[in-house]
Amino acid sequence: MEPGAVRIKNKGGRPLKKVKQDHFIGVKCSLADKTLLLQKAKIVGLSLSEYLRESGLKGQAVTKIKKLPPEILQLTGTLNHLAANLNQIAKKRNGIEQLDALERASLEVQSRDLKRLAEAIKNYLK
Repeated sequence: MEPGAVRIKNKGGRPLKKVKQDHFIGVKCSLADKTLLLQKAKIVGLSLSEYLRESGLKGQAVTKIKKLPPEILQLTGTLNHLAANLNQIAKKRNGIEQLDALERASLEVQSRDLKRLAEAIKNYLK
C-alpha cells in the first residue's frame, strides 16, 4: 500500500442499487383480479411488483425463467436413456460379443417403447 493512501474498509452487506425503488403505489383490485395477477407473475417468474412494473412500463412482462413442461423433460430423459442403450448395443455389435436372447428381448421392448413415444409426440403436436 502506498504511503498516505487511505484504506476504505468494506462494510459488507448488500450492495447499493443504482436506482432505489422507494416510492409506493397502491392498486385496488378484486380478489379474483389479484389471484389472476399473481398467477401470471408466477408463470413469467417475477414477483407481483416486478410483473406490474414491467406490464405498466413496457406493455408486457418479460419472462426471466424459462421453464420446460414436464412432458418435454420426460421426453428428453427417455431419449437420453434410449441413446445410451443403443450406444451399448452398437459397441457390442461392433466388437466380438453377440447379443443374447435377453438383450434381444430388451431391444424389442425398447423398440416398441420408442414407437409409442413417437406416436405420443405426433398426437401431442396435432
